[in-house]
Amino acid sequence: MAAEQIGEPAAPGEPLTLRDRILDAATVLTGRDGWGKVTMARLAAEVGVSRQTVYNEVGGKPDLAEAMVLNELARFLAEVDRAFDAHPDDILDALRVACRGILEVAQDNELLHAIVSATHGAETELLPLLTTHAESLLATASTVLLGRVAAYDVDLPPAQLAASVDVIVRTVLSHVMQPGGSPEETAETLVWIAGRVLGRA
Repeated sequence: MAAEQIGEPAAPGEPLTLRDRILDAATVLTGRDGWGKVTMARLAAEVGVSRQTVYNEVGGKPDLAEAMVLNELARFLAEVDRAFDAHPDDILDALRVACRGILEVAQDNELLHAIVSATHGAETELLPLLTTHAESLLATASTVLLGRVAAYDVDLPPAQLAASVDVIVRTVLSHVMQPGGSPEETAETLVWIAGRVLGRA
């Protein structure tokens, strides 16, 4: 998204909510200038509202950080939905396409790059949301994937299925954070692991 498009609707006829516009503006500013340069006053100016309105919509800066990361997560989870919708009869094909799509999105995600490449000061404040304090992210992603996987004939008790999905989500996240190969190669490896975890080897 170009700088002049901050806070603008994604497409004609599909206006974003004010909260979405604020989160999109925060994402663009973070990717372009760094998290340390993001302030509520600057967001208010970018979106064209008062600073108090920004606080009312997203809370303080820590709340903004978590909301921004979860908002980006939705873009990744859209890849999961598309993959499973396209492969309703083969869970491994669905996982393969989902993993590849997620990793391809990650390659060009400016917010992710800004978070991972941060090395000092305020710029590192977002990193725990993807690592040591990633509970919300992991819970959201696991809930979505578990809902999709449960539609297939997977011969595992509920607790083991949930644990298996958790392993898959955490493994994909680790490759999003530190890519180990091309999206295609990594997706094949992840599907090989998932097949064994889910008893589909």
